[in-house]
Amino acid sequence: MDGSVTPATGASLSVLAKADQTLVPGRRRFFRYRDLGVAAATGGRMRAQVMEAITGMTEPTGWHTHECEAQFVYVLKGWVELEFEDGTRHRCEPGAAVLIPGGMKHNEIATSDDVEILELSVPGPMATHPCEPPPGRG
Repeated sequence: MDGSVTPATGASLSVLAKADQTLVPGRRRFFRYRDLGVAAATGGRMRAQVMEAITGMTEPTGWHTHECEAQFVYVLKGWVELEFEDGTRHRCEPGAAVLIPGGMKHNEIATSDDVEILELSVPGPMATHPCEPPPGRG
């Protein structure tokens, strides 16, 4: 990490080789989370991490929301199946890009055993709150 701050943005340059990325605690026990250094470089205004499967999901996460402006998910490897409060359900495979507005109810249904996902959130801190399913959803 370089550490020089750009005055216009308040962000600093950050370049991390994979070997220098640290594992951090995450929301799901079936994922390993690698911090990409973005939260530190932006003073918490954005977070970026890679989530890698330890095992595939054994059960859905349950309906939940995230306290953030937006969560961006890009599938690098494997697949993840998601459902949303609008009634849609998507199996997202490599190359799929998903932007979930903050506060939107969603549920992770299943993943492959080898799923790998790039996840960004704005701002960096992203609280997760369990919630009731949308009407007519179980």
